[in-house]
Amino acid sequence: SVTFVPHLVPMTRGILGTCYATLTTPTAQAQVVELYKDTYASHPFASVVGKPPATKQTWGNNDCLLYPIVNEKKGRLVVVTALDNLVKGAAGSGVQNMNVMLGLPETAGLESLAIYP
Repeated sequence: SVTFVPHLVPMTRGILGTCYATLTTPTAQAQVVELYKDTYASHPFASVVGKPPATKQTWGNNDCLLYPIVNEKKGRLVVVTALDNLVKGAAGSGVQNMNVMLGLPETAGLESLAIYP
């Protein structure tokens, strides 16, 4: 079972999310971080970070920052994420998916800042 908790705060743009999952086997923090880094290594817009992300870090870009934490006592995985919903949301995802479908570089049109508003 996964629990997704978006945080609504008074800001112009950005989504800070917290996802919770129960681990089926005891797993160390280092193992989880390594797994996430391996999984997202080939994804140009996903980064595993070493401290809790802030939406300001994704302002105007198509990045999604992931911060996995293991609560070993409770056997829970907590992943804190940050993204700019006006870029990484439907618009940025649409362009990224179109690029893949058309055989273009996945990053085409998504590397410059989109900072209005």
